[in-house]
Amino acid sequence: MTHEEKSSPRKIAILGSTGSIGSQALEVISLHPDILQVEVIAANSNAELLIEQAKKYQPNIVVVIQESAYKTVKEALIAEDIKVFCGEEALCNVCEMDCIDMVLSSIVGVAGLRPAYTTVSCGTPLAIANKETLVVAGELIMETAKQNNAPVLPVDSEHSAIFQCLAGEHYNPIEKILITASGGAFRGYSKKQLQTVTLNDALKHPNWNMGPKVTIDSATLMNKGLEVIEAKWLFNTPLDKIEVVVHPQSIIHSMVQFTDGSVKAQLGIPDMRLPILYALSYPIRLSLPYQRLDFQQISQLTFEKPDTETFRCLSLAYYAAKEGGGKPCILNAANEAAVSLFMQQKIQFVEIPQIIENALAYFSVQKPTSIDEYLALDKDVKDVIFKKYERTCY
Repeated sequence: MTHEEKSSPRKIAILGSTGSIGSQALEVISLHPDILQVEVIAANSNAELLIEQAKKYQPNIVVVIQESAYKTVKEALIAEDIKVFCGEEALCNVCEMDCIDMVLSSIVGVAGLRPAYTTVSCGTPLAIANKETLVVAGELIMETAKQNNAPVLPVDSEHSAIFQCLAGEHYNPIEKILITASGGAFRGYSKKQLQTVTLNDALKHPNWNMGPKVTIDSATLMNKGLEVIEAKWLFNTPLDKIEVVVHPQSIIHSMVQFTDGSVKAQLGIPDMRLPILYALSYPIRLSLPYQRLDFQQISQLTFEKPDTETFRCLSLAYYAAKEGGGKPCILNAANEAAVSLFMQQKIQFVEIPQIIENALAYFSVQKPTSIDEYLALDKDVKDVIFKKYERTCY
């Protein structure tokens, strides 16, 4: 996108605006009002923050998914020239609007699946920060996007790094994608040490400021497993060409190795605002007035092999991806349920991979062929897990 190509600002719909990614997206969009504009903000139930964002950034439309928060948001914005809608159907409806130039999906979990599918079905570019969408239904989403000429742009720092490394390499075969991992809060821990870790311990990520679910996924290494599956679909790359390497400094965000042995890497400080803005403004780079990488201050860059014996979630993700069909959906649903139970302090940290492994073994299904079938399978898996732990809703 250049000024010559588009004279008016690119209008953005932010799904999940009150979360970490959504909040940072609003911040970087506000830096370039002549090029980017907030058209829609949507959130699940955080009425207070949603109201604050609406008043500050003045979108044309606000969507709140939970009906219990709708009245509060609507009444608070009566004096503003802002339309307020409620529910998942309204969320999908705004994704179909002709005035939307791009949708940023930063909703956590499988809740982002239907609006993402709606977006690409309309041929609208999708900037995706929701890993679960491509993990659960990557084949369906990417095929639909291709059929409708809808670009799917990665927002995750790792996938953005890969995307940037592949720029200008369209005709050059990939030998290997290397996804870097910080190692999370418990890097170097033994199985015995993990037996006694707490929720607060798991939420202390060493490098990144993320939401609680993603931070816990990072601690279990499931985050990397989900990213492997996502990379498979985003970059049309076989699993045996996608490798995870632990890089504790989080300076190199990922790498691509080509058939001549050359490796390209994307480096930067651990700041999600960079990949967010790159996706929203692609193919141009816009300025960010934040900290720069200072190589004179970097003492070392180190790399390790992930400990998949201790952190089994990464291996489980590779297994589910190789099995295909409904297994990635089962993996994701079981992980969402297990993380929810851990955050409720109903299970221990070490029980998360056990629950996921049990679900993968228990459920045997054909590959879903529609969004409804994926969502039904997701619900079935969660219902079984929550019933076991006397919790019937997610």
